Amino acid sequence: MNWEQASGQWQQVKGQVQQKWGKLTDDDLQEAEGDRERLAGKLQERYGDAKEQAREKVDRFIASL
Repeated sequence: MNWEQASGQWQQVKGQVQQKWGKLTDDDLQEAEGDRERLAGKLQERYGDAKEQAREKVDRFIASL
């Protein structure tokens, strides 16, 4: 799956995102609303990742779906 597909199916994908990264709240996922940069930003906040590291995590996860 690529990011465009994931953002188009955000309601289905966000449950899988929350399973993967349990520290993300429903509010975090609602704010991210299918936006790659916002989701990476939330990972930075919750997990203390560097910006590029968070982006890579998001990209790997979406590619695995």
